Amino acid sequence: MSVFLVGAGPGDPGLITVRGLELVRRCDTLVHDRLVAPELVAEAPPHAVVIGRERIGQEEIDRLIVNHGLAGRTVVRLKGGDPFVFGRGGEEALALAAAGVPFEVVPGVSSIAAVPGAAGIPVTHRGLASQVTIVAGHDPSAIDFPTLARTRGTLVFFMGLERLPEIAAGLIAHGKPAGTPAAAISSGSTAHQREAVAPLGELPHAAAGLEAPALVVVGEVVRVRAMLAEAARRAA
Repeated sequence: MSVFLVGAGPGDPGLITVRGLELVRRCDTLVHDRLVAPELVAEAPPHAVVIGRERIGQEEIDRLIVNHGLAGRTVVRLKGGDPFVFGRGGEEALALAAAGVPFEVVPGVSSIAAVPGAAGIPVTHRGLASQVTIVAGHDPSAIDFPTLARTRGTLVFFMGLERLPEIAAGLIAHGKPAGTPAAAISSGSTAHQREAVAPLGELPHAAAGLEAPALVVVGEVVRVRAMLAEAARRAA
């Protein structure tokens, strides 16, 4: 293998896999996303070429990893979360395959469950939710609000913080109760983590001070956070 598409996890540098960290430590080229923890970037060996993704378009990223792979270098493309969950890992894998460059996908801990979990919210819970639906929230015009408003279980929106007013309004307009428990979690799993928890109709106001990256969770599972806090209080 010459190119490795590696998931760095949701933010906490300790949540990269053992396999992922091993590859970072022996790579010749490291191409990393902007939100990857600096501690992980620092694990690259001194001889490695380190390239940050910021200000580089996807087509240029594809060319970089293909060219470095064809040059016989061990390339690690270090991506936040998991490469195949809103990480464009599929696009990069297709570019490598088309160029005949051997590659391997090294899964990472996805933000889908890790970020809500860091805030005390399980995305599934017996009696509350037995399914999870993930949605890209950056373009509300592309969201099927009528279907999502009827969907059972938990909704998890990636990249939706800036469009939260439109997301909440769209769900409520198509039948999702405004009182549905909801939460927004910023910088989940890191030392900078912050949360806003409120009924869906009030969440845009409650989350107004949060910064991206953030996940939005909508569903009865959000109630578990308060249940855990109450259980901890009683046990203290």
